[in-house]
Amino acid sequence: ITRACVLLAVMLSASLSHPLIDSQRLFSIAVNRIQHLHMLAQRIFSELESSLQIEEQRQLNKIFLPDFCNSDDIISPIDKHETQRSSVLRLLTVSYRLIECWEFPSQSLPGGSVLRNQISPKLSELKNGIHILIRTSQGAGDALVEADPMSPYGGYYQALGGDGSLRGSYEMLACFKKDMHKVETYLTVAKCRLSPEDNCTL
Repeated sequence: ITRACVLLAVMLSASLSHPLIDSQRLFSIAVNRIQHLHMLAQRIFSELESSLQIEEQRQLNKIFLPDFCNSDDIISPIDKHETQRSSVLRLLTVSYRLIECWEFPSQSLPGGSVLRNQISPKLSELKNGIHILIRTSQGAGDALVEADPMSPYGGYYQALGGDGSLRGSYEMLACFKKDMHKVETYLTVAKCRLSPEDNCTL
């Protein structure tokens, strides 16, 4: 059993006896983790962009902009106003599904094995942490998480990263960065709801 799994189990046990305090601590850990993942996503994408010629960047932007990331099929808040109106449980559930759809494809991310080895375990740990937060938010959390499996997205993104093409690498990294930004926003707003004195405006 990994140290992360043991820590998550201890947190789950503690959260049942002190739900508010431990939910705040779990949210803080989750937000810190997704901020780091988003930073890594931005870094890898920026490194790819900096390696491109100006014309290559222009062509890739033209190709990518009309497209949608495959994970856009996951129903999520469409703007900051809907995000702020969404329940904590909805924000957590959408975040869980977005993280889940990258858990295995992250092993095929362009950018070198060192970064991939950092990202994949962190995604798995974050998914487990969000699962705990869902369970402590409502008893129906397990049913929400188990619905609508994300395996088709995994195959799609692995195909993008595995084809070795510049376009495939660009699209995969752009979508990964976009989804990590979404999750960071959702978890930050959900965490803020536990502190009514904070300003949760996006």
